[in-house]
Amino acid sequence: MQKRSYWAVSLLTAFGLLASCTSDDDTYSSMHLGIYINNATHQDATLASAMNPASPGVFCLIRYDASKKAFAFSSNQGLSSTSAMTAIEQQQGFATRIGMNNGIIVGYGNLSTDVSGGYSFYAYDVQCPNCFDYNDIPMKSYPLTMNAAGMATCTHCKRQYNMNTGGNCTNNSGKGMTRYRCSTTGALGYLVVN
Repeated sequence: MQKRSYWAVSLLTAFGLLASCTSDDDTYSSMHLGIYINNATHQDATLASAMNPASPGVFCLIRYDASKKAFAFSSNQGLSSTSAMTAIEQQQGFATRIGMNNGIIVGYGNLSTDVSGGYSFYAYDVQCPNCFDYNDIPMKSYPLTMNAAGMATCTHCKRQYNMNTGGNCTNNSGKGMTRYRCSTTGALGYLVVN
């Protein structure tokens, strides 16, 4: 009887470990952002270019400009703009926490498809996942820059990440970009990142 209990516990432990190894929880950040931007109100062309499923490979960096109480948008195609937050967005208070480095990057990858066969929509943190550590004292920033081809590069370690394929590290072993769950209703619709 004791032998059966040992094997049952061992088998359950093995299944638990296997299930934890196959989970995609490591792909997504545990940070809860709660960002809701209504681009029907903002009518921002820079943001719209990245939220358009017909223009995969265009990515938009979104930051919060506290001095202007506005969103600052810049794309990997050279567009940049700012848009004042609405009263509702200010009341929600989410803008003060846009990613780990006051920034997220959103856009459709041009080399990946979702379950419906369309291009996959992504939201990435602008902080290098291989250099940044919450436990560092003092905490240091390791920002990513992006280029027109949809590659993000760390200014510190020089690792490159392909945003078109889910943010995987391309030139060196290491973690892929930190992702957030996200959705959009189109270029002049809603952006939700949580």
